[in-house]
Amino acid sequence: MAMASPLLASAADEDTGRKLFTSVTPACALCHKLKDAEAEGAVGPSLDELRPDQARVAKALKNGIGQMPAFPQLSEAEVQALARYVERAAGR
Repeated sequence: MAMASPLLASAADEDTGRKLFTSVTPACALCHKLKDAEAEGAVGPSLDELRPDQARVAKALKNGIGQMPAFPQLSEAEVQALARYVERAAGR
């Protein structure tokens, strides 16, 4: 069985992260601004300005931070895909 190329795996991961950003409940896009996702939220910090790294995003998703809730419904793979997407999309 052939393994997926790293490029295809990262494209799939990118797509998963973007979808999660806009569809997880509550959607990240409701509160956060992120140009790549066409998100204009104004409640939480602008991720384009904050430019968080993957570890920071994953920690916030798992534990919540400030007014942001934790997202226990996400699997570890989903947390990591979403965190990688935000890090990349925010220009880190």
